[in-house]
Amino acid sequence: MLVEGVSDQHAVEALAERRGRNLEADGVAVVPIGGAQAIGRFLTLYGPQGLDVRLAGLCDAAEEVDFRRGLERAGLGSELTRDDMERLGFYVCIADLEEELIRALGAATVEQVVDAQGDLGSFRTLQKQPAWQGRPVEEQLRRFMGSGGRRKIRYARLLVDALDLTQVPRPLHLVLDHI
Repeated sequence: MLVEGVSDQHAVEALAERRGRNLEADGVAVVPIGGAQAIGRFLTLYGPQGLDVRLAGLCDAAEEVDFRRGLERAGLGSELTRDDMERLGFYVCIADLEEELIRALGAATVEQVVDAQGDLGSFRTLQKQPAWQGRPVEEQLRRFMGSGGRRKIRYARLLVDALDLTQVPRPLHLVLDHI
């Protein structure tokens, strides 16, 4: 499974564990590709012109075009729609996986997770910044997750662990089911 970054890898692996799946035993590797621009290289390596392994993937909405173009260049279709991409096992997060998780959990639950990690003070500081005052708390949380070094990576697993398994974001649920 090809994912954009390490935070996506951690989220997928955490959900698999929560569902009782052993990805390694199933022969599944979740590979962070280092950004959507690298998708072509990985599809060449693992796709029909390379090792020809079964593929799946997860990307952010802003990188959908890169993934679509990569799939087409790898010989997996032409003029692909999002539905076509999903039939191939590639799913798009709106806007990104963090936003999907925040929406699924709700802002109050995410704040509880942040508080449990001792980061609520840092989050409150971000909320006081002029650029973030008055914005929806969900936007503030998404910005908070994306700032501060490796915070996004650390919180990916924590947010998945806090999920009600009946409320898993659609792209995360479907990509894991695809494999």
